[in-house]
Amino acid sequence: MKRQALFSTALAVVLPAVMVSESFAATGTDSKAARAAKSRAVASAHSRLAAQPVSAVTPAPVPATIVAPVTIPVRNGGGDGDEQVIVTGTRDPHAKARDSISPVVVISAAQLKSTGQADLRDALTTLIPSLTRQTVGTGTANTIDSINMRGLTSNQTLILVDGKRRHTTSTVYYAPGPQQGTTPVDIDMIPVSEIDHIEVLEDGAAAQYGSDAIAGVINVILSHRNHGIQMSANNGGYYKGDGFTSKDYIGGAFELPNGGFFNLGADFKFQDHAIRGGWDKRTNKYDNPIMSIPRAIQVVLGYNMEYNINKDLTLYSFSTFGHKVADALQNFRTGVDVSGATFPTLFPNGYVPIIQTDETDYGVTVGFKGKAFLGFDFDFSTTYGGNHNDVNIANTGSQSYLETYGYTPTEFHQTAYTTTQWTNNLDFRRSFDTGVLAGPLNFSIGAEYRYETYKIGAGDYNAYYISGAQGQHAIPPGLASTSNRDVTAGYIDVGTELLKGWKLDLAGRFEHYTDVGNTEIGKVSTRYDVNKYFAFRGTVSSGFRAPTLAEQYFSSLTESPTSASGVLGVNSPGAKLLGARPLKPERSTSYSAGIILNPIKNMHISLDAYQIDIRDRIVIGGVYGGALAIQAMNLSGLYFPSTSATATAQYETNGASTRTRGLDITATYLTNLGRYGRINWDAAVNFNQTNITHVGEDLNGNTLLNAQQRSFLTSYMPRNKLIFGGRWTWGKLDFTVHETRYGRTTSNNTYWNDVPSSMINSVSHFLRWVQTPRFQTDLAIGYQVTPRLHATLGGNNIGNAYPRKVPYQVQYLGSEIYNMDVQQMGLFGGYYYMQLDLTL
Repeated sequence: MKRQALFSTALAVVLPAVMVSESFAATGTDSKAARAAKSRAVASAHSRLAAQPVSAVTPAPVPATIVAPVTIPVRNGGGDGDEQVIVTGTRDPHAKARDSISPVVVISAAQLKSTGQADLRDALTTLIPSLTRQTVGTGTANTIDSINMRGLTSNQTLILVDGKRRHTTSTVYYAPGPQQGTTPVDIDMIPVSEIDHIEVLEDGAAAQYGSDAIAGVINVILSHRNHGIQMSANNGGYYKGDGFTSKDYIGGAFELPNGGFFNLGADFKFQDHAIRGGWDKRTNKYDNPIMSIPRAIQVVLGYNMEYNINKDLTLYSFSTFGHKVADALQNFRTGVDVSGATFPTLFPNGYVPIIQTDETDYGVTVGFKGKAFLGFDFDFSTTYGGNHNDVNIANTGSQSYLETYGYTPTEFHQTAYTTTQWTNNLDFRRSFDTGVLAGPLNFSIGAEYRYETYKIGAGDYNAYYISGAQGQHAIPPGLASTSNRDVTAGYIDVGTELLKGWKLDLAGRFEHYTDVGNTEIGKVSTRYDVNKYFAFRGTVSSGFRAPTLAEQYFSSLTESPTSASGVLGVNSPGAKLLGARPLKPERSTSYSAGIILNPIKNMHISLDAYQIDIRDRIVIGGVYGGALAIQAMNLSGLYFPSTSATATAQYETNGASTRTRGLDITATYLTNLGRYGRINWDAAVNFNQTNITHVGEDLNGNTLLNAQQRSFLTSYMPRNKLIFGGRWTWGKLDFTVHETRYGRTTSNNTYWNDVPSSMINSVSHFLRWVQTPRFQTDLAIGYQVTPRLHATLGGNNIGNAYPRKVPYQVQYLGSEIYNMDVQQMGLFGGYYYMQLDLTL
């Protein structure tokens, strides 16, 4: 197969490169050059976004999920993150993480590397308790890397790159679970080689940054190095011997005239399959690979530059480009599946359809910043980005096509999804010395115009002909579409220190969407430092999230060996038959209150409680099964000639209103052992609970969410998550250990075995199952081989822990032994790795 040849070639290229590394973090020191580069990064990011809540900065994760301004020296004995100047959630150009008015966590590039994780998403969720992720999915959903915050989904978390809004993926995550129906940002399409640090604002911030920032903001701050080369290689695999992964990157930089810089980087990742399926009751073999990690090759490139035209005007630009091909294994098929498909000549021993995705992701920003009239600083920028995903299916056939034409292809083009986003920002900022207030009055005002498009392409005729290709039905011409909308926004932000130790920030924002109308939102934040040992802060804010174009138009039909499930575009004929209403924006009201303690030298503690009320949450809802579901799918051009007991249909809807309450606690402490080095201790915990306050109805009077769909929102994420440990550095040696405790989850699982036929794949009967808490230990030992080369041997989940197996009644085909939909610990056991970091 061509793709297998590509993988082999890529491995041949990558494996010799196992000796590479990333940046000044490798040495564990903070050189003068490194500090200078970091200062440039912060200063530039400030000028790019301090004045522009419209395109805000992405927050950075910390070892503990804290909504505190405390930056935890997570797993890395680098510089003190609490002293990091931040640009997220504040208009103060001198604000430090420890002193911020809203809880901000800062994660350095060194901390990301110290996790040993090959994905940016997994590194962040390893460091911050309030962040979670889907452990595994099905179909194209298994190839999307998304991240969630504070018990909400990726829909409610805004991702920024150097303060500029990042475009989302083009593919809706349609697999069951909390993520179902979301269109997240694929965060792993941002090159790690270009990251200086990440700032994570754990607070509602839609009034500052616009739609989506309900749970918080993740702002990726790019590197501003002006010389040197950094390389890194991380290679590892699972204890079981599969899932080999290689993540390698290189970054370089040089100085431009007039104090400018240009740096660029490249990341390469290869990931092989890891399979954890159980005993397939149909074949009495371990031959069903549905519970698996996709095989993937990914290349991500990026650059960042600034050129000082004169002392009052700077040109800047940054860009990323990523390409990923992935093969996701589906359920094993025997000779006959639910629709009667049989291919005795092609596949006499059965077959495994393979969903193949070919994804291209890109983004480029160009802007000018500097001094304007009347003492104002300005920032004008334009950002264009997009995501394109070609979806194919291989190693399968079409029974309908075979019966009509006497033959069937074995590879089919299913569809292509494309999204683009063009964002333009103009921001002004100025600090006024009033002579009355205790501090300067920081005033910001700005405007944004955004143009968004979304396109769904039709698949090949042989892939959607009647029942289509087995495994996944292609998009027929009737569901292909092109849509667009305009978004305009304006904001104003004022912050100051009213009295010594008392800070106050006010923000207001107006946005207009051509498809869903207008919104006005606001935010009030305050902080009071009683003394150097104690401070408290609080925020009240309103927010909103507009439905994405993908949520309004996405459709799919997925087949398993015994069932079919369709997701219909909310405006499609089939969805209207089921009683779908047009989507409207989510609205939110958030409250938070926290205290910050510095009880003794080198100890920092923060506690932040929060409540987030969301009205009209957009979810995949509807509880339609049997003949009605088949009729709706057929009406939309998705044909599946099966019995009425094997089909379900759903659509995106404003299905529920929820209330999320939680608490984030973070503590850090430095122990100085003198000649025996020092230990950076850290602990962080997130407590979180979501309750449903209202469930909607469709136009036919039917309840939109069944028991399973409700639990997706309330109990599929851990009730709590604790991370604690430390890093001991002694001479050339460093030793890091962290323990993670995942709290319980509760799921409502579909019945498949040993129950009456009326309960099989039912939309109203489920088995309630509690996944008990699980513990995971991560360990790494590092050695500074030379001043420029650092080597690490490590293991994540060294105890090889697994989740509880679900009861046999809900094990699909007997082989899905774990619940793939909950967001607790991973399903693949222990992972070991070696990492080499080199700085030149």
